[in-house]
Amino acid sequence: MEKRYLGKDRLEVSAIGLGCMGFTQSYPPFPTEEESIYVLRQAVDMGVTLFDTAEVYGPFKNEELLGKAFAGIRDKVVIATKFGYDLEHYVLDASNRPVSLSSRPESIRHAIEGSLKRLQTDYIDLYYQHRVDPEVPIEDVAGTVKDLIKEGKVRCWGLSEASIQTVRRAHSVCPLTALQSEYSMWYRKAEEGMLDTLEELGIGFVPFSPLGKAALTGRFNKNTKFDKSDFRSTIPRFSPENLEKNIKLAEYVEALARSKETTPARIALAWLLAQKPWIVPIPGTKKVERLRENNGAVNVHFTAEELADIRKHLDSIEIIGDRYPEEQEKMTGL
Repeated sequence: MEKRYLGKDRLEVSAIGLGCMGFTQSYPPFPTEEESIYVLRQAVDMGVTLFDTAEVYGPFKNEELLGKAFAGIRDKVVIATKFGYDLEHYVLDASNRPVSLSSRPESIRHAIEGSLKRLQTDYIDLYYQHRVDPEVPIEDVAGTVKDLIKEGKVRCWGLSEASIQTVRRAHSVCPLTALQSEYSMWYRKAEEGMLDTLEELGIGFVPFSPLGKAALTGRFNKNTKFDKSDFRSTIPRFSPENLEKNIKLAEYVEALARSKETTPARIALAWLLAQKPWIVPIPGTKKVERLRENNGAVNVHFTAEELADIRKHLDSIEIIGDRYPEEQEKMTGL
């Protein structure tokens, strides 16, 4: 597995990380704890070092899972987790997700202690604010995390789903190592100024949902229906009327994969890797065979002419529908 570096402090991570949410949330059926630990250990054996979790995934179950999986091999992994939801008095929405935010200094300190305990570690490699709290100035958040870094509880920090202005304000108080936001052939808002800002400031980028919530894997067609327990059933882009139109992008990626003699997932991930050397996607999977497939994207390369042609095709395909249900979209800082 190739290595990449995030931020000016050059946090070394595998070129492709692993998003761990799906082991406990949003994409049932969920594997058993034993099965999950096996997959996570296999990922380490394959050279994956960056593992992304959050206290809210479960809530709490995901961090507990990683704590058990990495017991005894903590020095081989880079753990990224997140704070920012009110999990002391939380209420869940229809998608089983908390509905209230809290990034008050006392909330952050409460969150870090819980995460450290569940992850069975005394430090977090990369600590993200999960969502921007409109009630707390980002400077206060940055100052609190800066203190946690001084105390040795956090190595590096980042933001998730934040605006360019918020990134700049936070970075001026405590330099950011990474921004995590959605970015893929399926969703390219990051190209509207954010990538340029990150390059200017020397901040790495960790795209989540780099496979478009599996839309770019070749697994779906226009007639695919999602069970009510599947998070995608609530997403406008996956509604029957929108998926019928949006599948054109997936079909293009499949055709490109055939021409390159590889898989659609590898095409989607390799395209992201080709955008910037400081981009590290974190596809999620619960299966070892998918791990192998995703990691193989580091061996797929494009010429400048191919990249230009891909961009031309992406620009010509309109994606219909929002990427989140309305209430969840409101909770992003974009």
